[in-house]
Amino acid sequence: MEKPQKPPGYSLRQLAYFVAVAEEGTVSRASERLRVSPSAVSLALTELERALKVQLCVRRKAHGVTLTVSGTQLLRHARTLLRQARELEHELANVDGPLSGVLSVGCFMGLAPVFLPRLLQGFGDRHPGVTIDFEEGDQTGLQQRLLAGKLDLVMLYDVSLTPDIQVVELARMRPHVMLAADHRLAGEPVVALHDLADEPMVLLQEPPSPDHSLGLCHEAGITPVVRYRARNGETARALVGRGLGYAIIMQRPPNDRTYEGLRVVHKEIAELPGREVPVVLGWPRHTHLTRRAEAFVRYSRESAAAD
Repeated sequence: MEKPQKPPGYSLRQLAYFVAVAEEGTVSRASERLRVSPSAVSLALTELERALKVQLCVRRKAHGVTLTVSGTQLLRHARTLLRQARELEHELANVDGPLSGVLSVGCFMGLAPVFLPRLLQGFGDRHPGVTIDFEEGDQTGLQQRLLAGKLDLVMLYDVSLTPDIQVVELARMRPHVMLAADHRLAGEPVVALHDLADEPMVLLQEPPSPDHSLGLCHEAGITPVVRYRARNGETARALVGRGLGYAIIMQRPPNDRTYEGLRVVHKEIAELPGREVPVVLGWPRHTHLTRRAEAFVRYSRESAAAD
């Protein structure tokens, strides 16, 4: 027979007060947010530190609150625990009812226009009680926000992902070269990066795009001449359409024209036949998914399989 587990020496209320202080920066602002007295917030912090036997923050009247290393570590876990506690309360109250509430999804900005609109519409039609809040970002920032408890799910490339994130594969994207329609190689069915080695390159700057593109060039045995760096895929396409360079991109928009009406073409890379990069949906490993998140994962996989 298992021994009964000893309950923790801290409470969810103490964690909630700690998170408020960490996010607001001062005890006084946290007390206003929580609608309790500053002394109650200070006491909760002291009791939490005593229970955990670590100093979580440095409190200075003129400078507010600064988290220690232990405090920064706790903040991530506290947000997760509080979110799970709220979800438990919500799910038990609606265990047999339709899905409802808010689902926060982060998406790599290059993938967002390709996948998000149809998923939002299709999932919304199936579960009208769920509100999806989404945000676009880069791979590094989205992973950090996911592990900090600010997002429920993230859609990313399976490139440079932390092992703290569990993923399911949704699709595979193939890297290709984008050229101006009047480029000397535009009529070729396949283009070798070696044939572009001396030409200017437009490098997509949002991680992991630059490392991935430069890595492909290195693998092909060339050192590209990076002339322009663009954070936005549409900017890169506009530069390529003007003949200012070539680009290596993953997403191939159905419309091959820039905002100015100039046309671009997309070509397979001769040195990388069949190379593909997985697109994945991820969540914190060892974290219980909410019913909403489970439903979104399930719908996303069904939608991807139907393509």
